[in-house]
Amino acid sequence: MEADPGQVPLGIGELARRAGVTVKTVRHYSDAGLLPEAGRSAGGHRRYGADAVDRLHRIRDLRAVGMPLPEVAGALADEGSLERALAAQLAAVDGQLTALRWREAALRALTAAPEDRRPALLRLLGGLPQPPTSEALVRFWHRQLPRALPSALRTAVLDAAVPALPADPRPAQVVGYARLHALAAGRDGGLTVRCRRVRAAAALAGETDPVALYAGLGEAYALAGAALAAGRRPAPGPELDSFVAAHARAYRRRDGAGFRTGLRASLRAGDDPRLRAYWRYAAEVSGGDGPSMGAAHDWLVAALDAGAAAGD
Repeated sequence: MEADPGQVPLGIGELARRAGVTVKTVRHYSDAGLLPEAGRSAGGHRRYGADAVDRLHRIRDLRAVGMPLPEVAGALADEGSLERALAAQLAAVDGQLTALRWREAALRALTAAPEDRRPALLRLLGGLPQPPTSEALVRFWHRQLPRALPSALRTAVLDAAVPALPADPRPAQVVGYARLHALAAGRDGGLTVRCRRVRAAAALAGETDPVALYAGLGEAYALAGAALAAGRRPAPGPELDSFVAAHARAYRRRDGAGFRTGLRASLRAGDDPRLRAYWRYAAEVSGGDGPSMGAAHDWLVAALDAGAAAGD
């Protein structure tokens, strides 16, 4: 009985010819474990099954779109594996493009800078991690926030305090992030103080409940952010009442004129120019995309001052 030509093992040269590649390529993929051998001839030469042609085409196609060899092996397993491998490759390319856009924006910022300011700016931009990440900012806030905060509340504060990095930044956003990163990392003298809310708590003496404070502040900042977005001037109202109530619950005190006077003094004493700079740089990074937590805080403090001036 004559053998089915499709079932006859292929030598390495014949496989290379049918697949349109070199023998060296076949040997390379075979040695990498991507192209299983069907066996060896009596003389020790490699033999491959007929399905090796299709498999070799698939390997070549995956390599042509830039997939690394370690990922190719997984992609060959099944369609689900291929889909996951392609998604991972696309995510990697997106990350590379983002890094290139950041580099381009940094170079444009340096090119546009006055010659006498260029060395300092170059040093500032040179301190950024590649690719850029928010890790230094996250670490900074982890140091500032009370350890007693539950995970969900801590995450909510971080989401509000750490600006998202744009995928296609303008030069000003890259410079703003470089300043923000240097500030949080301590390369400008250090942003090592506790944030204003904690300093205010210390100034108001007595036991405090940080969970009640930060949970209440989140609600107050959301209300103040809406007022800012609507262009309203700072004034007493539900936003300020929510802000004061958060502090009152945290310090186990009752709201009233005396408490508000003490809160005003505490917040003013707890103000810090470096944290104010943090919010300014964060606004530069976000490109003015909505009021920041710092802007909401300032609006509420101004509303507290306005209430005092009006005798509320």
